Amino acid sequence: MKITVLGAGAWGTALAAAVADRHELVLWARDPAQAKAMRRDGSNQRYLSGVVLPAKLHIEADLDAAVAHARAGLLVLATPMSALRDLLLRLPRDMPVLWLCKGFEAGSGALGHEIAHAVRGAAPCGILSGPSFAMEVARGQPTALVAASQDSDLCDAAVSAFHGGGLRVYTSDDVVGVEVGGAVKNVLAIAVGILDGLAAAAPADAAVPGLNARAALITRGLAEMTRLGVALGARAETFMGLSGLGDLVLTATGDMSRNRRVGLLLAAGNSLPQALGALGHVAEGVYSADRVCARAGALGVQMPIAQAVMDVLAGQLDPAQAVRELMAREARAET
Repeated sequence: MKITVLGAGAWGTALAAAVADRHELVLWARDPAQAKAMRRDGSNQRYLSGVVLPAKLHIEADLDAAVAHARAGLLVLATPMSALRDLLLRLPRDMPVLWLCKGFEAGSGALGHEIAHAVRGAAPCGILSGPSFAMEVARGQPTALVAASQDSDLCDAAVSAFHGGGLRVYTSDDVVGVEVGGAVKNVLAIAVGILDGLAAAAPADAAVPGLNARAALITRGLAEMTRLGVALGARAETFMGLSGLGDLVLTATGDMSRNRRVGLLLAAGNSLPQALGALGHVAEGVYSADRVCARAGALGVQMPIAQAVMDVLAGQLDPAQAVRELMAREARAET
């Protein structure tokens, strides 16, 4: 199969590298200098240092040439959410597309499928999501993903492209649920990072959040995610799958999680600019938190954990205050 991946960040490079030996694969880098360096070095030192790229992987800096390669195959967009709209506008409207980014668009608060519908009408589109650290995918470590689209042919193409070796790909037609899970888990991972950071900085016998609190936060965070998703038209059972519970557990507890790292840095006393500077990469939860809360508020959905994260990011609460406010909420039925 001919496959083009647009975006040579960590995730796009990892996914391309994982299947380049099985397909005719082109990886497009927006920066010509980066493309040249990747061809010269046989690696992506900026995003996946130490990973040797397959010799068959073709690195391209010409967008038109990269897109033309996938005309009869599969086109995958691996840009950040902030760049999705602009890239979709530059692509042929009739080409099916699959994106990898997770989050709500800044400003509009739109999910990926809402952006695609606005700029491309009913053209087939979907998302490939799930619990997946790029470095593990690049190394060929076992990973399970879900391809979600209302177009069954596009789901089948995703399976043909990526299922096999270290990758297992499931399919779903619940695009809303898969996208909400992928977006909200980033915000919740910041919350868990804050909890773990407060625990790490305190004496062993201090009454600070511990493992009990982490388990409670992940569980109640999953409930918040599900409430918002159902209100937006998703199916509740989707959130018990890879793009919901699976991605939440990975991002909230894994040491390679950028969003978790932001929470740890905030709990250690760093300001948000300091935390982002130390991170050096995009953490989608930082940019999605206010959009998550805005969409939840418009639908009358309560999301106290997401709201607490937003208040910490905005400097309205310090991390310890946010935890105290969550614990002081009135008792209620669990479901």
